[in-house]
Amino acid sequence: MFKQYQLKDYRFRLVLYVYAISIIGTLVIGSAQRSLQSQQMIGMVLGTAAMVVISLMDYTWILKFYWLIYGFNLVLLLLVKIPFTDFAPLGKEVNGSVRWLNVAGFQFQPSELAKLLLILFFAKLLEKYRESLNTWKMLAILGVLFLLPAVIIKEQPDLSTTISLIGIFLVILYIGGLSYKIIGGALAVGVPSAIVFISLILQPDQKILDDYAFRRIMAWLDPAKYADDAYQQQNSIMAIGSGQLVGQGLNNNSVYSVKNGGFIAETETDFIFAVAGEELGFVGCATIILLLALIVLECIWIGKRSRDFSGTLICCGVAGYIGFQSFINICVATGIMPNTGIPLPFVSYGMTSLVTLFMAVGFVLNVGLQPKKY
Repeated sequence: MFKQYQLKDYRFRLVLYVYAISIIGTLVIGSAQRSLQSQQMIGMVLGTAAMVVISLMDYTWILKFYWLIYGFNLVLLLLVKIPFTDFAPLGKEVNGSVRWLNVAGFQFQPSELAKLLLILFFAKLLEKYRESLNTWKMLAILGVLFLLPAVIIKEQPDLSTTISLIGIFLVILYIGGLSYKIIGGALAVGVPSAIVFISLILQPDQKILDDYAFRRIMAWLDPAKYADDAYQQQNSIMAIGSGQLVGQGLNNNSVYSVKNGGFIAETETDFIFAVAGEELGFVGCATIILLLALIVLECIWIGKRSRDFSGTLICCGVAGYIGFQSFINICVATGIMPNTGIPLPFVSYGMTSLVTLFMAVGFVLNVGLQPKKY
């Protein structure tokens, strides 16, 4: 379970990047909503403890229980369906979605933890069956194993986490050695299908998407016509632009602030990048993007030096998790993509998300402690 490691192999550079962006995130959250700053700091402390412990545990020993990890993940996701009552204080509804569990007074979101647990599960599974990855039978099995938790999360409903899981799964498949013939075939079918799908949902009488999803897409394509649905993204873009080079400063009381005027909802979570843009300016936004990129690159670099294939998949899976989610969040905040609620890694408020990210980094650090040279 625990091994003798050499301190020189501990990737303190990755730890430095993680702490730097987490501190920036805590400061921006405090500016967005002061009451949540202390909770985010508690999340950092808990995440640090989890990261240190996991980084010293042998990941190959943990992966021996990969089926238990998968089953545990499904159980957590299904427990959310148990209603919140005095006799069964588990699943709790918040803002129309049932995504949280209440256990012993603590509330956490299993779908966030699912991202890490599925990375671990598929890392071991693909290492074990790597030679048969490009058979249709194996791809079908992998698809079913992925769809089970993905559908449960989609029905919570939590579309943004489902999209994030799809991105992680595709990254792991690609790194696992998926044949370019299969990738090419999928693109040959997928691209025309996507074009047809988009053309169908743009029809006024379309029945494919529900009204909520349809209006979000149309608000992105035609914000002037769907102003009521587009206001949040448009105000986010305005806030980022108003920060100019160095921003208006954290915790400012400016009457010209988009954030202070209450024109952006979810400032501490989905649109935290807008707050960073307004208060830290281009310099602050560029720093956040640079730190996220450095974390992703460091994970990939550690994965390349892993002693086994499962370690490589863990590192690349975590890199995909952080990179893909960061890309979507920033694209939404800047109006490049339709609005979908997804947190910005290490920056957005959310103790479950933050602790899970620290745990993921812990696994990457442990992979780094067991490089090829040994």
